Amino acid sequence: MSDFSNRVARLRKERKLTQQEMAEALKLSRQTVSNWEKGRIEPSIGVISKIASYYGVTIDFLLGHEMYTTQYERKYQQEGFYWGRKINCLAHEVLRLMPPQRPLRLLDVGCGEGQAAVFFARNGYHVTAFDIAESGLEKGRQLAKAAGIHVDFFQCDLLHHELINTYDIIYSTDVLEYVPSRKRENVLRGFRGHTAVGGLNVLDTFVEKSFIKTAPDWEHDKEFYWQTGELFSHYRGNWRIELCEESIFDCDSSGVPHQHCMDMMIARRMV
Repeated sequence: MSDFSNRVARLRKERKLTQQEMAEALKLSRQTVSNWEKGRIEPSIGVISKIASYYGVTIDFLLGHEMYTTQYERKYQQEGFYWGRKINCLAHEVLRLMPPQRPLRLLDVGCGEGQAAVFFARNGYHVTAFDIAESGLEKGRQLAKAAGIHVDFFQCDLLHHELINTYDIIYSTDVLEYVPSRKRENVLRGFRGHTAVGGLNVLDTFVEKSFIKTAPDWEHDKEFYWQTGELFSHYRGNWRIELCEESIFDCDSSGVPHQHCMDMMIARRMV
């Protein structure tokens, strides 16, 4: 089968859609979708564009010209959990600020190996989580299975994904540095627009400091520093800042001790 047929089938299954549901969304027949997935026919570039828009990916990805690759795909394949089992302090702040006293929908953006997603699900949230690295997602699925809970994991690149559903909480840590400056407002507009009134955006990102050396495992062609306060500046008007903090901490993720500076924010949508 072609790259297109494999990828369109994979995207549909990751979103837990039937061929009929996908066909109805695109105003086509189920048989047409079936023929795509079996490699019998391929749609016109115009239809491929509609499919790409529907799933929030690029045309190049659908045609096999663009691959999901990060350094973490390999690192997550190693035994154990690359980031350990400790849960980010922001996850505990979510429990404090918005405990699941009613069913709450939470999206974990860039979930890595799924530790936080499983933590949230164990505490009663309805969790959807995605990451670019399939090896990390597989660890998350196993972790969820061992805990006896369900998390809706799927693979996706944040830069090529458009949110469809509305969530009570959008949570993303150690991810936004992969968003180049020209795309930041678009990504965060998506977060803001798909957060329910009263809901939270829980975010952090690495910021540049002249007195801190760049980490040895920094991906210079894929990671981009933010500036102090830049993250907070995207949340004005309808948003109340519940937490706004900058910290410097030690890290040895590369095996070489180094430091990072990080801005952390929790914002609540008021209207």
